[in-house]
Amino acid sequence: MAWLVLIISGVFEAGWAISLKLSNGFSRLWPTVSFAVLAAVSFSGLAWALRELPVGPAYAVWTGIGASLTAIIGMIWLGDSVSTLKIVSLVLIVAGIIGLNLAGGGH
Repeated sequence: MAWLVLIISGVFEAGWAISLKLSNGFSRLWPTVSFAVLAAVSFSGLAWALRELPVGPAYAVWTGIGASLTAIIGMIWLGDSVSTLKIVSLVLIVAGIIGLNLAGGGH
């Protein structure tokens, strides 16, 4: 259950990052409110999951999901540039997360 909560919290991390972008430096009300709510949910889920999971692999999963989804959403919907290097880098993030979990201590 802790892994599921962690993965969902990683998705919420991407949500607050996108909301932060859309808030235009906290100058737009609803994206700012969305940022605050999504950040609170994301950090709360991470904190809950860390009660059972080792911090290294769990934090890597949380940030990896958030960073990867944020980059993908930025490229698809927010007009961020797409390049082979960006795609390869996203694959390397996922590979690093898998490697940390395979190295032990994750279960």
